[in-house]
Amino acid sequence: MSAWIEVGHFAALAALVLTVVQLVAPLAGIGLGRPVWIRVGRQAAFGVLLLLTVACAGVMASFLNHDFSVGYVAGHASRELPIFYLATALWGGHEGSLLLWVWLLSLFAAVAAWRHWSTHPLSMPWVLAILGATVLGFLLLVLFLSSPFERLFPPPADGRDLNPLLQDPGMVFHPPFLYLGYVGFAVPYAFAMAALITGQTGGEWILATRRWTLFAWAMLTIGIVFGAYWAYYELGWGGYWAWDPVENASFMPWLTATAFFHSVMVQERRGLFRTWNLFLIITTFALSLLGTFLVRSGVLSSVHAFATDPGRGVFILVFMTVILLFSFGLLTLRADRLKGEGQGRLENPLCRESAFLFNNLFLVVGALTVLLGTLFPLAVETLTDSKVSVGPPYFNQVFIPIMLGMLLLMGVGPILPWRRTPAGTLRRRFLIPGLVALAGLGGGWILGIGHPYGLAALALCLLVLSTHLDDLWQGTRARMRRDGAGALSALGRLVRRDKRRYGGLLTHLGLLVMVAGFIGSGLFQEERDLILQPGESTRIGEWRLTFTAMGSAARHNWVADEALVRAERGSLVLELRPQKRVYNTGRSQPTTEAAIHTTWLEDLYVVIGDPVGETGRAFRIYRNPLVAWVWWGSGIMGLGVLLALFQGRRLSRTRAVVA
Repeated sequence: MSAWIEVGHFAALAALVLTVVQLVAPLAGIGLGRPVWIRVGRQAAFGVLLLLTVACAGVMASFLNHDFSVGYVAGHASRELPIFYLATALWGGHEGSLLLWVWLLSLFAAVAAWRHWSTHPLSMPWVLAILGATVLGFLLLVLFLSSPFERLFPPPADGRDLNPLLQDPGMVFHPPFLYLGYVGFAVPYAFAMAALITGQTGGEWILATRRWTLFAWAMLTIGIVFGAYWAYYELGWGGYWAWDPVENASFMPWLTATAFFHSVMVQERRGLFRTWNLFLIITTFALSLLGTFLVRSGVLSSVHAFATDPGRGVFILVFMTVILLFSFGLLTLRADRLKGEGQGRLENPLCRESAFLFNNLFLVVGALTVLLGTLFPLAVETLTDSKVSVGPPYFNQVFIPIMLGMLLLMGVGPILPWRRTPAGTLRRRFLIPGLVALAGLGGGWILGIGHPYGLAALALCLLVLSTHLDDLWQGTRARMRRDGAGALSALGRLVRRDKRRYGGLLTHLGLLVMVAGFIGSGLFQEERDLILQPGESTRIGEWRLTFTAMGSAARHNWVADEALVRAERGSLVLELRPQKRVYNTGRSQPTTEAAIHTTWLEDLYVVIGDPVGETGRAFRIYRNPLVAWVWWGSGIMGLGVLLALFQGRRLSRTRAVVA
């Protein structure tokens, strides 16, 4: 029994006290006209981060020391658990994942206090107080309803082990990136609320939070893609997205955040959409909290959900309700002032502003349809005490047309000028992309794409690709004429001058690659469910698979039945070894380990099932075309966001020092 958990618990309690200081001191400084109190609030934010770091270290040290007198450690570790998972089991359960959540929030609050202290003196007291209030709410939840610091007496000799589904590298990377995205939106939200409170609702708060928003969106994207890839290779069902309620919980803020950082471009350029942008960032942060509520409350039945205590969910729901009432109430009070601040107006429906507006509408409607499909079963169960389910058929039928609309606007928007587009320019710029899209329709039909959604997606992808390449070529050609440079030199100068614009184009191209992966894996997947005896073969696509023999494997804390499958395609011969694992300690349910061979054109995906008779075995075999394009496309999107993050501020800023 070590003392690390007491050190961590004491640090968390001290952090609670200091969080109150972070909340109250800046407000006292404003009310009393004493800037020194605002500085106290800033120092408190740094202290909260330090103390919560000690608290996390205390829990992690308890895991590494196998201190099973700590209830959280006993429930999520064992002596046989590999150290790789032992060190990261901090977020393997409900209590520790919330501690990680609040630590990340304190980290972002401290970074915001350090980064924006001198550049935004009017906003910082309110930003500190709002972030402090958010930290306080989640810290109360961690300490009094979901504590990872509780002791067990007497302690067990060994723990129950980490959930087998979580003993995977996906558990190490997926939750932290997802939380970085969720929590990252707290800083733009705090600046938005500070802008409403102080009346500074112009472009400065947008500029202050542009990198924060891009960073949070990128982290959320990485977290979602990691989760999809984890589900793909771990769960053995041949897919990567099932419209699971907890998948939806992360997808909804992604959609509204995407709308937000597109919409703020219009505010920066034309002064439009000020109220709308504030609405979007409030909604994005609220949906991030909703995701936490859905996963942690126990109201959902999902492979991703941790909590089973409804009391925790009630606390999060009340906390979220308070934030929503405060945020939207403040926005409503300031609505008349926002309308009267001399905003511009849309001058023509055929302009870039209109494209951004309709893009926003598609994204928000998409988020709303996902929200309704996710919450409807919960509402029915609450009101009628009967269970209903809303599955992929609903989401595919409703969301795919919305996605096609977004693709159309993605192709139209970049080549439309601001304010208005002359009819002649519109015809000239869209002639070749339109012909390419029509050729794509014919080519897709010849290639065997019979589904109308597949044909439409292919044509729109080609339209987007054509318009983006045309936009890039027009800019490069203008730079070549202006500077007398070669094409590559002109392209480099063009990108360096406007990293945000061309980072966005690169992100769009990455999304196109992902859409191609969605089309291939969604419309052309082949599946075989069969029973094979040793020596028997089957065919799928161009592959011939032979079940050779059964064997066994063991490592660390599990044993497995392992099938040896010989896969042949022409001169290529592979050995695939799908497994069915059983873990040694209390959690004895078997887990599936698919054997996957990936090429740029397709994945060969083999899953072993239960024994049949004396020597037979059930198998499920998939041929998944273009699945790798989904992962490659996400990587291209990441490069685009990284490029956009290097864009400097476009408006001059006035530096001021808080006294």
